[in-house]
Amino acid sequence: MTAAEATRDAHGSEGLTLITGGAGFVGSNLAHRLLSAGERVLVLDNLSRAGVADNLEWLRTQHGARLSVMTGDVRDAAAVREAVAQARRVFHFAAQVAVTTSLDDPRTDFEVNALGTLNVLEAARRQAVPPSVLITSTNKVYGALDDVPLQLGDEGYAPQDAQLAAHGIGEDRPLDFHSPYGCSKGAADQYVRDYARSFGLPTVVLRMSCIYGQRQFGTEDQGWVAHFLLRALQGEPLTLYGDGQQVRDVLHVDDLLDAMLRLDARMDTLRGQVFNVGGGPANTVSLRRMVALIEAMQGAPMRLGYDGWRTGDQRYYVSDTRALQAATGWRPRVGVAEGLHRLRDWLHERLGQTAARSAAEAGAGVAQAVQVPAPLQGKEAA
Repeated sequence: MTAAEATRDAHGSEGLTLITGGAGFVGSNLAHRLLSAGERVLVLDNLSRAGVADNLEWLRTQHGARLSVMTGDVRDAAAVREAVAQARRVFHFAAQVAVTTSLDDPRTDFEVNALGTLNVLEAARRQAVPPSVLITSTNKVYGALDDVPLQLGDEGYAPQDAQLAAHGIGEDRPLDFHSPYGCSKGAADQYVRDYARSFGLPTVVLRMSCIYGQRQFGTEDQGWVAHFLLRALQGEPLTLYGDGQQVRDVLHVDDLLDAMLRLDARMDTLRGQVFNVGGGPANTVSLRRMVALIEAMQGAPMRLGYDGWRTGDQRYYVSDTRALQAATGWRPRVGVAEGLHRLRDWLHERLGQTAARSAAEAGAGVAQAVQVPAPLQGKEAA
């Protein structure tokens, strides 16, 4: 009997999938995928991020009793133990996700990302049959990549080395944590990897590049593709930090979920491994190029401004996904143009729903303000 079979047996034939941060962007998409397939999902989320309450309500409306919810924080070890005790597998997405926030409050960043992850690992280790744990890490563990010689071309920065330009950054790249966020996520990344080595826990780490897609509420600090689109849809100005020639590989969330579920199915043989995941060289785009794509899609120019470089910002990062492909047979399927249209349509629909709800609430307020009192009766009428 494999470890995965033993875990399923320990928690019943079906068992629960625990998703920490399950009301967030990636978490709500994964929950929807699993619930739609008839599985039971437990979401643990503190609901602190803007928009996640809407994601959770959507999941409840779509899936009813198959969805279980614990409102809690991964910094609360007791809450984490209670959740993990019910699970046959854990997808650990709960995190502080912005470099800028980590610079403002390094302690909270550490407590959420590093200590929160340790709480999940310890809770899993204490189970009679430990659940598998898959964690989302970040390309920021590789630092600013300042030592990589780059050249600036029409499509932004690119490595001078032909092999690196053809394939991107691989898992053999030395770790070099930059910013408190890079340190906290890097520590979590290494703890997850070592718990497979030291305690035999079935774990996998995914070091992600830029993920985008439906149910993403992008901000200036995190979720930049959605942020760019929102600015365009709302007719608001957009600030690019640095020169806008930074290059990233973007990956649609549906492709990310495919990768995660392929890794989960092979957890017994892949435990303790780390994989880079992103759109790869075929889905590479500079910030300026992304603006141009959005302008073409919208048929209108965006108002752009520029500001200084931000701490730890990589001029170039593209994932080498060959190890992930070799281990699972995975390939990204959603191209940049298709993914942008999908996200634009979802954001447009959501903005329309938000406007309609605001108008309805405003109308109800006006109606209440002008409401005519009922005719007076008895003594009051006299």
